[in-house]
Amino acid sequence: MTATIEDVASKSFDYIICGGGTAGLTLAARLSEDPNVSVLILEAGGANIGLTDILRPASYATILGNPQCAWDYTTIKQRGSKDTTHKWFRGKGLGGSSGVNFMCWIKPAREEIDDFERLGNPGWNWNNFEKYIHRTEGFITPPEEQQRLMHLNFDKWDMGTQAIGYPATMQEAELKLQETMVNAGIPLAARPSNGDPVGTYFAPCNYDVRTNTRSYATTAYYLPNKDRPNLAVLVAARVNRILPSSDGGLVFSAERVEFEYGGELHTVRAKKEIILSAGALKTPQLLELSGIGNPNILRRIGIPTKVDLPGVGRNVQEHMTVSISFELRDDVKFDTFDILADPEVLKKHLELYRTGTGLFTTNVTGFTFATLHQITPRADEIIKAAEDKIMKNAASYPPGLLEQYKISLERLRKSAGCEIIIFTGMMTPYPNPVEKGKRYVSMVAALNHTFSRGTIHSVSKDPAVDPEFDPRYLEEEIGKLYLQVWVEMVKFARNLKNVSPLKDMITKEHNPGPDVQTDEEIATWIKAVMSTTWHTASSCSMLPQEMGGVVDPQLKVYGTENLRVVDLSVVPLHFAAHTQAIVYGIAEQAADIIKGKFQQPHVAAAAA
Repeated sequence: MTATIEDVASKSFDYIICGGGTAGLTLAARLSEDPNVSVLILEAGGANIGLTDILRPASYATILGNPQCAWDYTTIKQRGSKDTTHKWFRGKGLGGSSGVNFMCWIKPAREEIDDFERLGNPGWNWNNFEKYIHRTEGFITPPEEQQRLMHLNFDKWDMGTQAIGYPATMQEAELKLQETMVNAGIPLAARPSNGDPVGTYFAPCNYDVRTNTRSYATTAYYLPNKDRPNLAVLVAARVNRILPSSDGGLVFSAERVEFEYGGELHTVRAKKEIILSAGALKTPQLLELSGIGNPNILRRIGIPTKVDLPGVGRNVQEHMTVSISFELRDDVKFDTFDILADPEVLKKHLELYRTGTGLFTTNVTGFTFATLHQITPRADEIIKAAEDKIMKNAASYPPGLLEQYKISLERLRKSAGCEIIIFTGMMTPYPNPVEKGKRYVSMVAALNHTFSRGTIHSVSKDPAVDPEFDPRYLEEEIGKLYLQVWVEMVKFARNLKNVSPLKDMITKEHNPGPDVQTDEEIATWIKAVMSTTWHTASSCSMLPQEMGGVVDPQLKVYGTENLRVVDLSVVPLHFAAHTQAIVYGIAEQAADIIKGKFQQPHVAAAAA
């Protein structure tokens, strides 16, 4: 189904897309709707079509760390988290991370998408996002009985090729965990898929209930269009750099893509445009290897500067998590992922999957998005301290950061940036490991609105050498202060053990455990065990160039004529939601922009 090297090398295509992940496949499908244009995708991973580990839901343990399915990236040591490194897994192969993620289909608050526009990007707002994401969504309504049990009122929801729905198996205990959240003061969310996520709810996922399989970019966008004569996909083709036209013009005109296939270098020519869709981790590296970026960075690796663009690889933002776990009573009838550690039980559930039942027909669906005021009585104190720190240091921030921080302060006051994820099993077995034969539930406290800003920069001119990933977790002064928000979230999650019906289901808190009590001890524990949801964004931010931007509102790289970026790296300010729905929305809107079908609105005012 995919192309051969003879189909591609030294040939010409109208559009060349570097990266066949979530954004790349979506964009290619839309551009190739016009039979008069030719589209090529170059993907470094394999096709992975029909791979069981990808298609079978709830198979996280067999996907992440599998070199066929996932890239195993690692950050540098993080001073803000006790000098530890962090794994940054990403999808490898067609479909990208949509083929290896936890399948959560979650959208942020309306205002957080509108903030893209406030930061100088006309047309990047909630109304357009909702229009474009409906092109992706193909919602499968669950049976009425399941709706009743899960308290789902779709009269207030508005859901738009991709199968989005609820897993085949929902256990009663999950309802009790949601009931615990409501009893703790977090109400049910009324319209979580329509820009108002505040509250607790069961989120849909990219789960096709007709086949009990993952629905992802490959099944939704590639396979239905694989036979188009104007669409070519070459896998196992690692893009090295973008080569400009040799005419010596003042503006960088992207002409060819250099890539490696089978140990040999090749080039392919673009007649119209080249689009980078390699993701937030690799797209900045491709720009730098092409001579586009900060001249100081390029000089260190021996790359001549073709476009002076200091914003490349900066403004990196990430979501962070810690897990609070509780041990279930032996008499609670509730299957958790812990039991799959027993080979015989694993075998049983693999057999059950063939009948459409068992743990492999479940998924992570229980979510709470709360404001800081809902989480802690210290909210006003923390917000005031953050505001004082920001204004004290305002003159020292790089261009554009103060505007972002002001919006972040608004979010701290009123947005639902405090996320609690219900995971039916042990998520992080530290400091206390899993006890054999025991089952657990975890409340994952996810910090979404952070003030930390990291970098992703090349360290070698060799494309095979990964860039340096430095998220700078909790490093800056304001980032350290934001740790207090996380401490309050952990305290809220721990207190759920005193709230019914959870308190009637558990024997004890397993992690962090009785040795962690004071705020200082909680902060130390957070730094030692913190992880990530692998939602890295903003390394090629869509911002005005004078504010550190890399791409303009048409996603065109500043200083270039026909080079665009379409992936999560363009997000200017991170949002409180899981990222895959946003990536689809970005790619759908980008397709209309490239095709000249997007109507550009008036320019919104930037943040004051």
